[in-house]
Amino acid sequence: MKALFQHTAITHGIAVRVAVSFLPEQSQPEVGKWFWVYHIRIENHSHERVQLMRRHWRITDSRGGVAIVDGDGVVGEQPVLDPGRSHDYVSGCPLDTPHGSMEGFYSFHTADGEPLEVRIPFFPLAAPVTAN
Repeated sequence: MKALFQHTAITHGIAVRVAVSFLPEQSQPEVGKWFWVYHIRIENHSHERVQLMRRHWRITDSRGGVAIVDGDGVVGEQPVLDPGRSHDYVSGCPLDTPHGSMEGFYSFHTADGEPLEVRIPFFPLAAPVTAN
C-alpha cells in the first residue's frame, strides 16, 4: 500500500506523517463497530540520533468519549533514527461510533539522554456515509 500522508506535524526536527483509511471489511456498523488503519512515518530531520521510547494517544469518539493509550514504543519496537532516517509502522483503531479522532505525542531520547516530546498530528476518523 502506497501511503498518501494526509496529516503532518514537525517538532524538534522530527516529522510525524499520518495516512488513515477506514476498513469496511473489519467494521460491523450493524452492531456499532467501526475500524480504521493508520500508517505513520516518523522522519528524523534533526542533526541528532533519537530513539522513540513511549507513545501517548488521545482517542475521541463522536459522543465525546475519550480513551488515553500510553505505552512503550510503537507496535513492540523502540526504533532508533539516525539523522536523515525514517521509521514506518501501521496500526489500527476500533471505535463504537462512525466518527472520531486521534492525536498525541511520542517521547524520544537523544543519544545523550535528553528527552524530546514530539507531536503526533490530529487526524479525523470518519466512516463513509451509507444508505440505510
